[in-house]
Amino acid sequence: MQDNAILPPGGGGQGGSNARIVYILYLGGIVIGLLALIGVIVAYVSRNGSGGWAGDHYRFQIRTFWIGLLYMVVSSAATVIVIGWLLLLATLVWWIVRCVKGLQCVSRSEPYPNIETWLW
Repeated sequence: MQDNAILPPGGGGQGGSNARIVYILYLGGIVIGLLALIGVIVAYVSRNGSGGWAGDHYRFQIRTFWIGLLYMVVSSAATVIVIGWLLLLATLVWWIVRCVKGLQCVSRSEPYPNIETWLW
């Protein structure tokens, strides 16, 4: 009879709080870059034991880190021409938007709408 019990999204646990911590570390990584690296490590470790909406957030956070790193490398290489500085600024805005949107979804215990996107 307990099989029909209603469980919170993601099965409960602290999956949502770890996802929130990763987003906060990512935002702190804007100032202290090492925090973003710590954030992606936490996301990799936390994704194995989570499911549902929290698991989607960890996957999204891992993608955010690697895509953001790619954008930063390309933007940094392009700084020899002026457009690189604009690309770095666009990457910063992209990073912040993804983190803030993710934090909003975590606070509502919802999965991120489109975890496969390269934009936001």
